[in-house]
Amino acid sequence: MASRLKSDRGGIMDASDQNRFKKEAAQAAAQLVQSGMIVGLGTGTTAAYLVTELGRRVAEEGLRFTGVPTSERTAEQARSLGIPLATLADVKEIDLTIDGADEVQLGTLSLIKGHGGALLREKIVAAASERMAVIVDETKLVKRLGGTLAVPVEVVPFGWEATERKLRAIGAGTALRPGLDDKPYVTDGGHYILDCAFGPISDPKKVARQLDETVGVVEHGLFLGLAKQVFVGGPGGVKILKQTANRGKPGAKRKKKSKRARRR
Repeated sequence: MASRLKSDRGGIMDASDQNRFKKEAAQAAAQLVQSGMIVGLGTGTTAAYLVTELGRRVAEEGLRFTGVPTSERTAEQARSLGIPLATLADVKEIDLTIDGADEVQLGTLSLIKGHGGALLREKIVAAASERMAVIVDETKLVKRLGGTLAVPVEVVPFGWEATERKLRAIGAGTALRPGLDDKPYVTDGGHYILDCAFGPISDPKKVARQLDETVGVVEHGLFLGLAKQVFVGGPGGVKILKQTANRGKPGAKRKKKSKRARRR
C-alpha cells in the first residue's frame, strides 16, 4: 500500500502523488531560468526534480546558464547533466535561486528549511540572490511554522552539548541528527545538526533572533523574508503564491512623509 501524507490544510496525499506534484512545481519554476543567468540550485528531493528539468532544457533547448549549487550532491547531479557550475568566489551576485522547503507559512512565505541537511549553504546562496523562488507540494503549506516539523539548527561540533543546553533554555526540544553507523550527521561544512522542536511558532523573528544570538550556532533553518514566490504543486495544478502579509500601504505612507518634508 502506498504511504499517505497529511498536510496542515487537512488534505491526504499519496506519496506517489506528492512526488508528481513536486515534479510539476519544479518544472514550472524551471521556466524562470533564462540564458545568461546565474542560478542558485537548491538541495533536496524537490530541488533534484528542478535540476533534472534544467538539464533537459540545456540538452534539448540550448539553455545556457551557470549554476551555483548548495550541496555536493546537487553539484554532482548538475555536472552529470552538463550544467556549468560556479562558486560565490566566481560570481558577485546570483540572479535567481530556486529551492525546496520543508514548511511554507501562508501569507508571509516564511520557511523552515534544512531537513535535507544543507541549510547553511542554502541560506548563504539565497541571501546572495536577487530573488528566491521556492518549489513545494501543497502538504508543505502551514498556517504557523513549527507545528509539524522541528527547526534544523547547524552547530559547531566542539562543545555541541553546551550549545544544546542553551537551545533547550530558550524552549527548544532538541535531538542530535543521526548519520551513518550511529554517528552524528555531518554537513558539507563539517558541522552537526540539532533538530529543535518549538511547536507552532507565533513569532518566528523572535525565535530566529534567539538562535542567532546563541554561541555555537552556525545557522538555522528559519528563512524569513527571502522567498519572493512559491510554486505549489497540487491536484489543481501548479499555483504561484506571493507575499501578502505585512505589506500595508507603503505608497500612502511615502506620500504623507513627502508632504511633511515640503512644509519644512
